[in-house]
Amino acid sequence: MGIPTVADRIAQEVARRYLEPILEPVFHPDSYGYRPGKSAIEAVRTARERCWRYDWVLDLDITGFFDSIDWELMLKAVHQHTDCPWVLLYIERWLKAPVQMEDGSVVPRTAGTPQGGVISPLLANLFLHYAFDAWMARTFARIPFERYADDIICHCKSAEEARALWGAIADRFAACKLVLHPQKTKMVYCKDVNRRGDFPNIHFDFLGFQFRARKIMWVKADRRIFAHSFQPAASPKALTRISRDIRSWALHHRSDKSLTELAQMYNPCIRGWITYYSHFYKTQLRPTLKRIDAYVIRWVRRKFKRMRHQTKGARDWFDRLRRSNPTLFAHWALCHGNGRTSGAV
Repeated sequence: MGIPTVADRIAQEVARRYLEPILEPVFHPDSYGYRPGKSAIEAVRTARERCWRYDWVLDLDITGFFDSIDWELMLKAVHQHTDCPWVLLYIERWLKAPVQMEDGSVVPRTAGTPQGGVISPLLANLFLHYAFDAWMARTFARIPFERYADDIICHCKSAEEARALWGAIADRFAACKLVLHPQKTKMVYCKDVNRRGDFPNIHFDFLGFQFRARKIMWVKADRRIFAHSFQPAASPKALTRISRDIRSWALHHRSDKSLTELAQMYNPCIRGWITYYSHFYKTQLRPTLKRIDAYVIRWVRRKFKRMRHQTKGARDWFDRLRRSNPTLFAHWALCHGNGRTSGAV
């Protein structure tokens, strides 16, 4: 992570606004990261639909991508789209600028574009457009993919096709001075009820969602029908991060605040999680978000002396509170209301 100075941030924003309208029409439609009109949810939705049609996924992981971008190749890509002297001059300076560490020492750099720079996402997209997107369109046009910055998954019909693609991409990236992570890059069998076989990898993570076979339910002619389908839901890693954030709030220690004030403090974060992760299989969020309720119960036991030794009394108080004010905390409608997952989710 590298944070530019204020003056550089302003200059990078000017350069980004100059380049983005030039580059946007060139970029591949399956490149979703940091682009106007594109989103991570759109990438996940497209990946889900393709996993239903293709049996295999090649999950790519580039080792230290932002730190590995070759400056010469990067500047060559920029030259393809502009000959504006000041844009070329400043981009070269930003790429090659040393980094000042916390102790004040200045460390030179030999490659990469620091994450945190305003223009870095655009330059990263441009680099991977030539290193991957355009190359895939030329060489493996029949194989669809989704790319969000350096997170890439490719869809293949067979294990043999996925294995051959893996080798070809490794060679291509080597020519572009990039390296695939040998452990994190993997072939995944998109197994559901209609597909057979035992394989070591039957799930993968993409943009905070874990794709795997899941039980789904939908209603038809007043009957509940259950089946299995390869679906995304909030990944275990994402849920762990949410749990860690909830714990860091130490809500039960905030006895100086009213419950309404606490809800106002934390609801924006809770709504953000729900807005993002409830697009697919939203019930996966329930157990994690219900941890907030446990902290609320601990909060009331600390705040009011009469509740300190009344575990059941505190829980009964919480149930009454939730029924009388069901929108106080943003997650209550999902966790305690009708948040069922259907086949259309």
